[in-house]
Amino acid sequence: MSTERQLFYQYVAQTSPSPVGLLIEKAIGVYLFDPEGNKYLDLISGIAVSNLGHQHPAILSAIREQLDKHMHVMVYGEFIQSPQVRLATELAQHLPDELSNVYFTNSGAEAVEGAMKLAKRYTGKSRFVSFRNAYHGSTQGALSVCGNESLKSAFRPLLPGCSMAEFNDFRSLTLIDDQCAGVIVEAIQGEAGVILPEPEFLIRLQERCNESGALLILDEIQTGMGRTGKLFAMEHFGIVPDVLLLGKSFGGGLPLAAFIARKQVMSSLTTDPVLGHISTFGGHPLSCAAALASLREIAVPELLDKVSRQGKLFMSLLKHPDIRSIRGLGLFIALEFENEKINQEVIKRCLAKGVITDWFLFAPNCLRIAPPLIISDDEIKFACNTILEALNSL
Repeated sequence: MSTERQLFYQYVAQTSPSPVGLLIEKAIGVYLFDPEGNKYLDLISGIAVSNLGHQHPAILSAIREQLDKHMHVMVYGEFIQSPQVRLATELAQHLPDELSNVYFTNSGAEAVEGAMKLAKRYTGKSRFVSFRNAYHGSTQGALSVCGNESLKSAFRPLLPGCSMAEFNDFRSLTLIDDQCAGVIVEAIQGEAGVILPEPEFLIRLQERCNESGALLILDEIQTGMGRTGKLFAMEHFGIVPDVLLLGKSFGGGLPLAAFIARKQVMSSLTTDPVLGHISTFGGHPLSCAAALASLREIAVPELLDKVSRQGKLFMSLLKHPDIRSIRGLGLFIALEFENEKINQEVIKRCLAKGVITDWFLFAPNCLRIAPPLIISDDEIKFACNTILEALNSL
């Protein structure tokens, strides 16, 4: 009889020649467990998804309660479904007035696609500006505004009219002209290795969008929902975008994302044509119920303060000659090594010691640290000691 590992490689489509291949049986809190009972400290939250860890009781309770009522009943936007209404209402209460109308989608990439369509429809223009080494997803439109040619070249031709600026380069903002429908930017560049914006960069970017009439689309798919010590990373940088993107951790561990704008902008998708953007499963009741429970747990000052403090704890403990730099905000951190080989060895040795880490898509020499926000100080110290021991053993 074939093992589950063999069946995985035979029947589940692969995304790379060498997946991690860790067999997981259950997950609780900040730990994953294999069938033999070995536990692994989750230092990456399923790539910034499990912000409240695994099997959080408030999320499980919300899912069970909704299961007893209904699951899918109609395509998005036709029936009034309480989980969607309550989530959109409470989310808007945590956002500036300019971001009060929520369109729920299944994934971050779908939110990007919807936001791009919204910008084209609202402005009547078609050009987009994005930034080098940005990552916004792998669907056709999202890939068109991806900032790294290594992912794009095999799939060209992509959408025309997409230009690439340099993140943190004020001079490159001249690419934004009166033919631009939108400018899409990450609040913090994630897959580039946690690159923070320079002071005033995002403010000047927003000013340039206002001058040209382009919509500013802020991608907080990785940075949103408390990851940086604020509910939304934009709070650190003094901007309010025209369109905000949420995903990954937004669904509390279930598939859910959103693009959010003011009602005047969003209404451009409702006519000419009707159903200008539609989704069968967008805003699934179970996902919205989980997301609302997650939002209520995360939007607590004590938790957000803890995230900020613990980010500083990571940075204070991770000192080693082989660490060229450490960058981050809250619990979104990158360790930079001299090369990819060192990073892969550290990842492998940490896994052998029960700590799950990872690399960044456009910064393979950088180690990813993005644990669940419920991680304890003792667990942080264990993780840091494991990383340092891995470096010492090289």
